[in-house]
This record gives sequence, C-alpha cells and structure tokens, in this order.
Amino acid sequence: MPMSTEPTSAPETATPAAVAAPAAAPAREERAPRQFNRGPNRGGGGGGPRRDGGQRRDNRDKKEQGDGPTMIEKVVFINRCAKVVKGGRRFSFSALAVVGDGKGKVGIGYGKANEVPDAIKKGTANAHKHLVNVKLKGDTIPHDVLGVYDGGRVMLKPASPGTGLIAGGGVRAVLEAAGVKNILTKSMGSSNHIAVVHATLNGLLQLRLAETIANVRKTS
Repeated sequence: MPMSTEPTSAPETATPAAVAAPAAAPAREERAPRQFNRGPNRGGGGGGPRRDGGQRRDNRDKKEQGDGPTMIEKVVFINRCAKVVKGGRRFSFSALAVVGDGKGKVGIGYGKANEVPDAIKKGTANAHKHLVNVKLKGDTIPHDVLGVYDGGRVMLKPASPGTGLIAGGGVRAVLEAAGVKNILTKSMGSSNHIAVVHATLNGLLQLRLAETIANVRKTS
C-alpha cells in the first residue's frame, strides 16, 4: 500500500494575545487582632486589671525577698530509735535543733517523728517557741561563765577579736545561732548532745553586762 507523502502541518501555536492573563489575586485585608474585654474579676487576656492581683503579687515578693528577720537553723543531732514488734523492727527518729537570729536570741528544740524531715521540722518549730535573749558584748561574751545541765558542764571565756569561735559540736551550734564570733570554750562533762547544748545555753543565760551589775549595786 503506497504511503502518503503529503507534509504534515505543524501544530498551531497560541499567540500571546490569545492566552488570557491570570487574574490578579485580591489583596488580603489586614485585620486588627481581636481583643477580648474581660471583667475585672476574670484573669488572663487583655482585660482590665485584677481587683487584688497586684497586691497579692507584692506580698508574695516581700516573702520571697525575706524582709523579716532571718533565722539561723541548725540540726545538732538526729537519733534513730528501733522498737521491736511482732512483724520486725519499727524505726522512729528524733532531732535536736538550734535556732537563733545571730543577734543575741537563741532557742533549743527537740522533735520526734517516724521520718527524718518531720522530726527536723518539729524540732525547729519547738526551738522557735523557746527563744530567749542572752547578753553579749559585741561579738563575744562579757565575762567567764560555767554552764551546767544534768551531766554536761561547759566553760565559756571571752576572747579578743580575731580569735574565732573555738568550739565544736553542740556548743558551736548554740554560739553561732546566738551571734558569738570570738570565744574560748571547753566541754568538761558528759558528751551527750542534749546535755551539752542545754549546758551551753545555761551558761549564756548567766551572762550580765557591767552596766546591769552597776545599776543593781546602786539600787541595793
């Protein structure tokens, strides 16, 4: 079968005028952010101020900054006690704590609980309830004194500036909480922590300033 020799026609190309230009996208309308008008008692959003929100925040900031007197809290000794029961041993803990403001005020507390943190919390709270004032002469004590409590005997002697706190154990904890920085001490009795701590406090309570003694002599 003879093949056709007629030339094939080229495909028609579209002219630029025939192609329609795409429609321009409409400009997006910018809208202002939507604001919610909340009442004074409702939080969040861009509404009005809270009725007492600012005042409560100020009070919280004061507590965090610690505007009140800062107290020195020290745990002297933690004792574990075991009670033998039918199922085994039941443990409990007791904590001896010392609290002071470093300016002549100091207290001793004792707490018991089944857990160590609870015992420390109780001991510290008990110490806060038994704060007493002691007479100091600058950063030392005015005169020599011997404190006695049960089997504990603690000797306290004033020292010149730069000597430091020559003490250890429960004696050091009580003196640091009271604010003493230069002193010489010696524990000569029982080594029981409760006895030593109370003996130190007993010695501090015996301290008298020269002005106080002079006034007593004048009145007598």
